[in-house]
This record gives sequence, structure tokens and C-alpha cells, in this order.
Amino acid sequence: MSRAVRKAVIPVAGFGTRVLPATKVIPKEMLPVYDRPALQYVVDEALAAGIEHFIFITGRNKGAIEDYFDHAYELEDALAQKNKTALLDTLNTLRPEAGTCSFVRQQAPKGLGHAIWCARDLVGDDPFAVMLPDMIMDGATPCLKGMVDSYGETGGNMVSVEAVPQEDVSKYGVIKPGADKGVLLEMLGMVEKPPVDQAPSNLMISGRYILESEIMALLGDQPPGAGGEIQLTDSMETLLKTRPFHAYKFEGVTYDTGSPQGYLEAFAAMALKADASTSEAVLSGLLKGDRRV
Repeated sequence: MSRAVRKAVIPVAGFGTRVLPATKVIPKEMLPVYDRPALQYVVDEALAAGIEHFIFITGRNKGAIEDYFDHAYELEDALAQKNKTALLDTLNTLRPEAGTCSFVRQQAPKGLGHAIWCARDLVGDDPFAVMLPDMIMDGATPCLKGMVDSYGETGGNMVSVEAVPQEDVSKYGVIKPGADKGVLLEMLGMVEKPPVDQAPSNLMISGRYILESEIMALLGDQPPGAGGEIQLTDSMETLLKTRPFHAYKFEGVTYDTGSPQGYLEAFAAMALKADASTSEAVLSGLLKGDRRV
């Protein structure tokens, strides 16, 4: 049987250039999506999948992320003195248990593959998840939970995929599919941003991975690829030659909060989901120009 997936690597060192100037001094992962940072939705998804250890790959000027997952003594004391117990309970619920978060610095922007490699000592010999924090994935079954459940039956390596319009395949990494196994597809290969007429499918890799620890050695030897960076997909393609890969067909909606449009869509969707009746009234009023809501 495959070992359980208990660790998640979350790369949060990026500059967030697609949403400047908002991210000049605020990490993009900490931008609020309705009532909580975008990163909290990713962590909640991981917790639903049974993740016990979070490994954040950070960079300079990302201290707000580490602070968010710690006590805020002055704030908590003020809430307690004012008997704002509901808010205090919310903060206590969202704060991870001591010792479950690790923070590793990626000292230079050398790509996603390099960021994952920075977690090698904390990952050790265990299988691990990779979760891109830009992606808020909303479905009846949390994406990573569905992947972990399927991984328990197949082992190997896995990525989440979603169908995109054929004319958009050149924007994404897409897979070459093999046998259809229901919720899973056998993976025969992957291509980064292929020309529309050369794409092996319209199934994009959507930001969730389960990988075997063997990929760390490959990343350590991986030369720079596209953009002069160490690309995770390059090492995945090498690993695919000797180890099984599957694609998990996520049924839900993915919001790319790293883009202005995706961020706006995620904000509206999470607001409606959090409190449908109140949020619909507020959004309806705003759309009608009623500034009293």
C-alpha cells in the first residue's frame, strides 16, 4: 500500500506581478477573498484532505504569511476584553496547531521547480502534495481530498486537470491522456503551453499535485528550462518515464486569484457561498448603485 499523503508544499514566494500595484507591500496570497485571505482557502482544502504538515516556501517581504498563522496577542487580548468571543473563536479556529507549519525561504526566484526542491529535507522520503496558492478550487468534493482518496488506490504521482476551450490550450500546461479510469486518466505525457494545433488534449494541469519524493533528486539536477527557470514539469516528464502518473478530473470551478479577473470572480463566489442571502442582497444593491448596502 502507498504511504498516506500528510505533507503539503505551498510555494508563496512569488511577487504577484499580475495584480500590481495591490501586491507591492501585501503578499498576493494575503489579499482578502471576502472575509479571509486567499491562502486560507487553500489551507482549508488541505485540511479537508488530511494534510498534517504545511511547508510554505517563502521569500523576502512575505513575513505577513508567517504572522497570519501565529498568535496576535494584542488583538486577541483586545477582543477578549470586549467580549467579542465570536471573532476570537474564529481566529482560534483558523490558527493551525503549533508545529504543523514550516517556513523555508527560496532565496532567489528560480522557478516553481526550485521552490519545491527547497522543501526536500522537510519532505524526506514521503509522498507529498503541491498546492499552488493562486488557485481557489471550489467543488462538492475538495480537489485535494478527491486526489488523496484516489491516490490511496493507485499510488504513484497525480495532477489535477480541467477541460478548457481548445483555443485556450496554449496558455496552460496540458496532459497527453491515456486510458480513462473514471475519475482518473492515465497520463502518457505533458506539454507546457503547446500551439493550439499541436496540443495532445484540452485538459489543463490546474494547480494540485501529489508527487513521490524521487522527484526531489531530479529537481536538484534539473537545468533551467522555459524562462530560464527550473520547471517542475520538466522533472515530472522525466519521472513519468519510470513511474506511474494519473490525472484527477476535478469537477468544480477553479478561480485564479493571481489575475485581476479571477480574483474578482473568486471574491464574488466566496461571498455568495459564505452567506447566500446576505451576500446576494449586498451584491444586488451594489450592482444597482445603492451605496447604503
